[in-house]
Amino acid sequence: MTQILDGKATSLAIEAELTQAVDARMASGLKRPHLAAILVGDNPASRAYVGHKVKACARVGFESTLVEHPADITQEALLDAVRALNDDASVDGFIVQLPLPDHIDDQAVLEAVHPEKDVDGFHPVNAGKMALDLPCFLPATPKGIVSLLDRAGIDTQGKHAVILGRSSIVGTPMALLLRRNGAPGNCTVTVCHSRTQDLAEHTRRADILVAAIGRAHFVTADMVKEGAVVIDVGINRIADATKKSGSRLTGDVDFDHVAPKCSWITPVPGGVGPMTIASLMENTLQACAQKDA
Repeated sequence: MTQILDGKATSLAIEAELTQAVDARMASGLKRPHLAAILVGDNPASRAYVGHKVKACARVGFESTLVEHPADITQEALLDAVRALNDDASVDGFIVQLPLPDHIDDQAVLEAVHPEKDVDGFHPVNAGKMALDLPCFLPATPKGIVSLLDRAGIDTQGKHAVILGRSSIVGTPMALLLRRNGAPGNCTVTVCHSRTQDLAEHTRRADILVAAIGRAHFVTADMVKEGAVVIDVGINRIADATKKSGSRLTGDVDFDHVAPKCSWITPVPGGVGPMTIASLMENTLQACAQKDA
């Protein structure tokens, strides 16, 4: 029988733990964690994502700051904004909401974030430490997926994990985390991408399939073996005349047809998304706690 990997319920459990940790910090006279976010332009999706993070901060008792800039900001001015947050001792961690306007060099901006405040886990220093299995800030989405597997009690030891997508934000770090010597971990990992030949032959061998390819309903039932664990990272908006908005969110997996074959599967929405935000909150608490010593 298929079981749902409920990211919303799990994220609420994590938030309850974070709230307790904040209350304990405050009772001990320690600093309240403070997360900041830089938002460039007025992309509706980006604004919504940042809004979710600000609300999560309020729920767990963090302080939050939203720094907004127009879409035509120069790269140097944006780098100055990053440096200002680096230098602000009251800010424990901050994120630069992606995507940025085309005239901005995303990588240059992300590399300007101080590694000790890089709670998104995108800085090369944190990426390198992750590859070496050293303490660091893990990228929020892969961290959230690993936490979801762990809290559901899903055994990953010796399993074959197939990752669809090789991005530096999800696919690559996901492969590193699942193959590490730990629990969850110790998987044999295959990373597939747009140049992979006979893709379905790879996915049908997966005990754990992580879809992060950015194409609605790309993963169909014939690509999944019986009993697989399927993690759907995709967030795609498709037309739906039954909705007031005329559209709805869906994942990279054809959920209705794939779910009956799975032992576990994440829904969209309500799966990986809430776990990403919860993991960002965990990273922010970690950044704050590192200053206590």
